[in-house]
Amino acid sequence: MNNTDIRSLYGLKYNPFLPDLPPEALYAIPGTESFGLRVRSMAENGGFALITGEPGLGKSKTLQKIAHQLEQIPDLTVGVMQRPQSKLGDFYREMGELFNVNLSPSNRYGGFKALRDRWERHCQSTLLKPVLLIDEAQQVSTECLTELRILQSHRFDSQSLLFTILCGDNRLPDRFRSADLLPLGSRIGPRLLLEPLSPEQLQDYLYFALETAGNRQLMTDELILTLSAHAANNLRVLNQMAAELLATAAQENLPRLDEALFFKLFSPPMTKSQHRRRK
Repeated sequence: MNNTDIRSLYGLKYNPFLPDLPPEALYAIPGTESFGLRVRSMAENGGFALITGEPGLGKSKTLQKIAHQLEQIPDLTVGVMQRPQSKLGDFYREMGELFNVNLSPSNRYGGFKALRDRWERHCQSTLLKPVLLIDEAQQVSTECLTELRILQSHRFDSQSLLFTILCGDNRLPDRFRSADLLPLGSRIGPRLLLEPLSPEQLQDYLYFALETAGNRQLMTDELILTLSAHAANNLRVLNQMAAELLATAAQENLPRLDEALFFKLFSPPMTKSQHRRRK
């Protein structure tokens, strides 16, 4: 059964447990809203911000939510880097595409100057700094991060021509303590460290996801409690289990997802000795 059939069967506007969510369905993890406010206020000043955390805690979705909020600000240019692992030549090619500047990677000084001129004109005309968002930033090379720091700096480091949000796992803060990247690390302003979510916070997330998707009664309260307790405090694990439950329920034409379905799918099979003891 495909995703369209599942949505139709359960009256859902979208599947709340798949990654491709509309902006209004993005959950604000506790602590991220104040970070988002600080980030939006920095659009006038430029600089760097940082989002870190272990895999599966919601870093990318938090960055996506912030991107949507920034895109609502008139005259603000937001670029999202698609290939963070690029070498310096491809880094310049992508930066040129993001900010509409024709760059020749063989002439790095020319590209450097063209980008800075473009950003300076934008700042003068809008009083806002362009914004660059980099997910999986732990993959960006030291050479490209250093180039980015120098690109942003203007007038003896008294001005920043760009605002960059770096988002990645917990390797990033360690990298910024190295000699090569310490100058960049010292310039990072707002920092958001995502922590594992408690079962109660995961329950709040499920209620929000179901309500926003259009079917608050899709799961029983008992199942929500059970799922939240068995998700290892991890949003990705929770969504993966919930998506599997929803797909199985649709295949079996169940009216609602309940605790019995959870134990059917995720309880380990009993061994022969366990069968004998139960008898």
